[in-house]
Parts: sequence; C-alpha cells; structure tokens
Amino acid sequence: MNVAIIPDNSVKHLCSKVPYLVLSIFMNNTTMRNKGTNIKITVKNLTISYNDEGPNGAPVIILIHGFPFNKSMWNDQMEVLTEKCRVIAYDVRGFGNSEAGTDDFSIELFVTDLINLMDALKIEKAMLCGLSMGGYIALNAIENYPKRFSALILCDTNCVADTPEAIEKRIVTIEKIDKYGVEPFANESIKNLFAPISFVTNQEKIAIVKELIMKASMPTLRATLRALTTRKETCNKLPDIKVPVLILVGEDDKITPPVAARQMHKNIKGSILKVIENAGHLSNIENSYEFNIHLEKFVSSVRLK
Repeated sequence: MNVAIIPDNSVKHLCSKVPYLVLSIFMNNTTMRNKGTNIKITVKNLTISYNDEGPNGAPVIILIHGFPFNKSMWNDQMEVLTEKCRVIAYDVRGFGNSEAGTDDFSIELFVTDLINLMDALKIEKAMLCGLSMGGYIALNAIENYPKRFSALILCDTNCVADTPEAIEKRIVTIEKIDKYGVEPFANESIKNLFAPISFVTNQEKIAIVKELIMKASMPTLRATLRALTTRKETCNKLPDIKVPVLILVGEDDKITPPVAARQMHKNIKGSILKVIENAGHLSNIENSYEFNIHLEKFVSSVRLK
C-alpha cells in the first residue's frame, strides 16, 4: 500500500476550506490512502476490491451494490460525487473482484466486512448508500454500528424479511441455477429489474446489467440467495435512526415497490422520499440523471451540517 504524507501546511489549508466539525470526522483519511479503481486490500484474511476516488479530507460516502451485481453499477454516481466527496464503492465478498472467503454468507457477515474495510482504510465515519441488497446491509449496519455513519441513502430496498413464499422462490432459483447455469437466471432477472419503458429506450443499459449478472459465479449466487432467505427484518428499528436519510425508489420497481419505500419513509423521522420516474429496481442506472440530482442535493446538505 502506498502511503501519502500530507504536509502540515496542506492540512491547515484544508482546515480553512472545510468546516471544523466535518473535518474532525474525516481527518484520519488524509494520512494513508490509495486512490483509483479496482484496488485490493486484504482485511481479516479476505481480499476486497474497491474504488476510491475524490479529494483527501473530504466527507466519505460508501456505495454498496445490489444482488447480483458488483461495484461497477455505481460508475455514474462515482463520477458526480467525487468533486466534493471521497467516494468508495466496493465489491461485496464473492462479487466482482472480491474473494468469497470460507464463511457462510449472511447479511451480518457482509456488515462485518464493511466495518472491517472502514477500519482498514481508517474511516471513522461515513455516509452509507446501498441499493437493494446493499440497502439490507446498510440498514443492518446502522442498527448495529450507529456511531459509524453520518447519513443513510436507501435505494430500491426494503426493511422486511423474506416471506415463506419469497424463501421458496429463492430456493427454486438456486435449483434452476444448479441445473441450467447463470445465463437463464440473468435473462429471467432482467424481466423484473427494469421498468417497461427501459426495454424500449435503455437496451444498452440492459445489456450492461446482464453482463454484470453473468460475471457472478454460481457458488456466490447460491450462497447469497441463501443469505437473503435468512436475513432479519429491520423495520422495527427504523424509528431509532437519528441520522439524515434519503430514500430513493423507481416508480416501476416490482421487487421493492414504492409502497415499501413509503412505509420506511413513514417510520424514519425527517427522512426524504423521492420516486424516480421511468425506472424500475435499478433506478441509479435506468434514470441516473434524476437519481443523481437527488443524491447530490442530499449529500451536499449533509456536508453542510
């Protein structure tokens, strides 16, 4: 790992540009850091791949991808956030370029990985943004480590646990993956991920998402589907969330529909809800323009507090 030493006079310059309270939270990020994409770091015997962009000393936002994708699904958001934030997008274990490790997958394990990564990167506190499965991880993380996060962005996600019907459906999906492979699973997933209009106007993005799914290994798909069946509900903890919260959902999301987002909004005091037009479950990809407007505005408001 390369070590970047920031001279004292540079630190003083940062102090003049960033409010003291914000700087005190993120100061520890200026002394040791690798910038770039597809960086690898081994933490607690697990190698994790991540992107790390944006200025030293800036507030940190961590982006957690959904199932069954990888960190590249956040490319559009990385581009718009890096001017004012240090932005980290990482591959959840088993996905992208991160190792799967030997432990049984669970949302709790994914949260432990997140905290271990933050510790390794000397990040004391960060804004946390998760989509779908990433949202499950984010909700569990803020429930168990509330002091580590300064804001929460929940995208196309839910707080409920799987119903018996949903569990059975995931088990059947595992059986189909074992029998037919990943491509039929990718084709079937696409039907539910996108808004109807995207099949007319977003063919290129659909192709990109299918490629992301195809990159996921069969063992990782199996292990993650099992993990999703055992995740605990976090709805009863929503009133305990004290940080600023933005909830984003595609108006045509069939997997975690707007009604679920509205229920979370109702139970998180002071939260902001935005419904993204012409988008399904992948609102950050389908309508990145509108998604990014709301995301940038929220992040900027948090930075100024």
